[in-house]
Amino acid sequence: MATDQRAKADTLSLRQRLLSSSCRLFFPEDPVKIVRGQGQYLYDEQGGEYIDCINNVAHVGHCHPLVVQAAHEQNQVLNTNSRYLHDNIVDYAQRLSETLPEKLCVFYFLNSGSEANDLALRLARQYTGHQDVVVLDHAYHGHLSSLIDISPYKFRYLDGQKEWVHVAPLPDTYRGPYREDHPNPAVAYANEVKRVVSNAQEKGRKIAAFFMESLPSVGGQIIPPAGYFSQVAEHIHRAGGVFVADEIQVGFGRVGKHFWAFQLQGEDFVPDIVTMGKSIGNGHPIACVATTQAVSRAFEATGVEYFNTFGGSPVSCAVGLAVLDVLEKEQLQAHATCVGSFLMELLRQQKAKHPIIGDVRGVGLFIGVDLVQDEATRMPATQEADYVVTRLKENYILLSADGPGRNILKFKPPMCFSLDNAQLVVTKLDAILTDMEEKVRSCETLRLQPCSVKHLPGSTGPGCRAAAGSRPS
Repeated sequence: MATDQRAKADTLSLRQRLLSSSCRLFFPEDPVKIVRGQGQYLYDEQGGEYIDCINNVAHVGHCHPLVVQAAHEQNQVLNTNSRYLHDNIVDYAQRLSETLPEKLCVFYFLNSGSEANDLALRLARQYTGHQDVVVLDHAYHGHLSSLIDISPYKFRYLDGQKEWVHVAPLPDTYRGPYREDHPNPAVAYANEVKRVVSNAQEKGRKIAAFFMESLPSVGGQIIPPAGYFSQVAEHIHRAGGVFVADEIQVGFGRVGKHFWAFQLQGEDFVPDIVTMGKSIGNGHPIACVATTQAVSRAFEATGVEYFNTFGGSPVSCAVGLAVLDVLEKEQLQAHATCVGSFLMELLRQQKAKHPIIGDVRGVGLFIGVDLVQDEATRMPATQEADYVVTRLKENYILLSADGPGRNILKFKPPMCFSLDNAQLVVTKLDAILTDMEEKVRSCETLRLQPCSVKHLPGSTGPGCRAAAGSRPS
């Protein structure tokens, strides 16, 4: 395409002129211009090949030929709204229902995860007749106004917390108040939700829903303790609310052991509403809400129809069906278990070697590496994480850092990420950390003082990024 031939500097200049600065890029000081993707790889304008460890949207791999073919073939026949009877939407709903607990049997189709969570909020309020929402600290549920309001990750930098929003502690057993040495962290964290609910009720507030990412992502790749969901659901149901499991980041087999991340909590737990997006379309804009007959009927009782122009279109559902086909044919759920376990073991070996790695946690291909300045205090190594991400990019590996301290290296690659990819990424990470230790004497300074990026090789100050060259593919 002609636009691919434009010089990177010209593209960047046009972007800076035409797009808001709030629409940020990865690696803003030296952005990568990506022109092609295939499988778990992205390619820049000079042919440089990058391993993509970031992109959980391209769930079965960038530009998977079967998904591309499904979209193309359906586009050649028909793409219209869901008010006409069509096989694709019912076939897709049926296939999804086969992956979920039996009571989650009614489906709404939309275009994005934000739309899905917004609809979940409407469903919860209509069903319960209540207004208030309990969320976890550092949570993010979408960019619509209704969802910014229930996303501490965002609202703390904007208008602040609304009176109808109640925030419970993140069930983080590494950094939270109840840690790995607590005898029953699931109950302890669930009791924090109970306390939050009780405090709200004392003020005359009524709880409509508890929203939670099944595995909190921007909160720091958190793995909630087993049993937490069931305990929380008891408290929320007793208050008249519903439990919403946000699977937008982590569903569709990413955790390996199960198709849905909420299933890690045991067969006895079933949420009242499940939201899904991102991965289900492999980059195509499709999302879904699954709920119970009871919740759906309460919504229907308003007499107001639910209509979404593009949600559930023939093309979107053809893409969704193709993604499910690829997951099954290529056994990507089992693959996530195999490769994820291997990657976790390699990273744990690095933890034993490098004191900057405070914790390695995850399941399947959802993994976080917690970088610390001090093993005892667990002070986040924010600048160091930024430096590591930049150095990895220079080595043609795309990774990001997140969490409250922006010190968690996040692994959530396409599901076709391989054993060889895992080995290469960890080898590069090991070399970067070893280099840091040699130049900054990190083994000592991690326990004495914060390790500043300005002391690291190739840096001139905080946030400094060395320019990366291009490697031919």
